[in-house]
This record gives sequence, structure tokens and C-alpha cells, in this order.
Amino acid sequence: MQCNIDAVGKAVRLKLGILAVTVGGLISIGFLIFDFNFGIEWIVPLGLIGGGAFSMFEGWAGWCVVRAIGIKTPH
Repeated sequence: MQCNIDAVGKAVRLKLGILAVTVGGLISIGFLIFDFNFGIEWIVPLGLIGGGAFSMFEGWAGWCVVRAIGIKTPH
């Protein structure tokens, strides 16, 4: 896990991660307020929160999994 993104890439991943975790949290709160069942629809907020947390980790660590497998990204 060597650093493979620059400062701009780190900032982008961190900001996107924070946004995804926030949106996932808001959707979860909405589900709880409107009393949704604990069924398949919970994949959406849990996926956003999990993906956002991983994106924040990438920004913090300076490591991008997509770049690590050889795909070129802009940042």
C-alpha cells in the first residue's frame, strides 16, 4: 500500500467520502423516521456509508485501490 495519489487526489477522495457517509447517514435517519423494515432497501445507505468510509481511508492513506490494480485515474 504505497502512496499512489497526489494531494489533489487525496482531497477529492476525502471530500467524496465525507459526502457519501453524510448522505448515507441522512438516508438511514429517513428510513428510521418513516419506519422502513430492515429489508433489502438498507443496502443503499449501508453501501454509501461503507463506500464513503473506504474512500475516506484512501484519502487518508494516499492509496487508491483502482490505481493499485493498474487503471489510470485523473487524480
